Amino acid sequence: MSQTLLSVRGLRSGYGAVEVLRGVDLDVGAGEIVALLGSNGAGKSTFNQTVSALLPARAGSVRFDGRDITRAHYRDVVAAGLIHVPEGRRIFPNLSVLENLELGSFTRARANRAANLERVFGIFPRLKERVTQLAGTMSGGEQQMLAIGRGLMGEPRLLILDEPSLGLSPLLVEELFGLVGRLHAQGLAILLVEQNVAQSLEIAQRAYVMENGAIQFSGTAAELLATDRLRQAYLGV
Repeated sequence: MSQTLLSVRGLRSGYGAVEVLRGVDLDVGAGEIVALLGSNGAGKSTFNQTVSALLPARAGSVRFDGRDITRAHYRDVVAAGLIHVPEGRRIFPNLSVLENLELGSFTRARANRAANLERVFGIFPRLKERVTQLAGTMSGGEQQMLAIGRGLMGEPRLLILDEPSLGLSPLLVEELFGLVGRLHAQGLAILLVEQNVAQSLEIAQRAYVMENGAIQFSGTAAELLATDRLRQAYLGV
């Protein structure tokens, strides 16, 4: 693995009396694409929220580029370049496409806003066509483009994509995974958090499989595809 960018050790977190994460270890290297896989309810989104400082850790540590961010404010996490595109897109429906994108550079990369807008429009020409449209009137696929574009506006060093293919048509899912591959090819480190095991393993260099808030398997994509238990549970073969 390349130089470690994100290092998570023994992470525990949850809601009220319910502990969801039970001692999770995970690493993402600089420029690497890593998949965090698991079924609905496995704890993946709780992991993302805890790493992003939207949910407090109960135990363990989160380090980003060597810095301990376990107890950091979420704005400081974003300012460091760890940017989370949440499940469900979470765009602002009553704001325009442009306004949503500009909010992506509120904390980080504000000085480069114009250049980053052009970059996002180059990746997503459809967003440029709809720049004045209210985000809530767009299709699900367009809203997902907007959510990812908003994340890119902050010049992420690591982009966490939480269930980006959820609710998309098969054709749009293919386009989405192609986009993730292209962003990675440009040198962006990505943590791809997905239920779509087969397509995630096609583009990820390494992967972790989470069940009941704990990592059950980890390794290269090829190693996981050769694991009988994973193939039977997630691929039906």
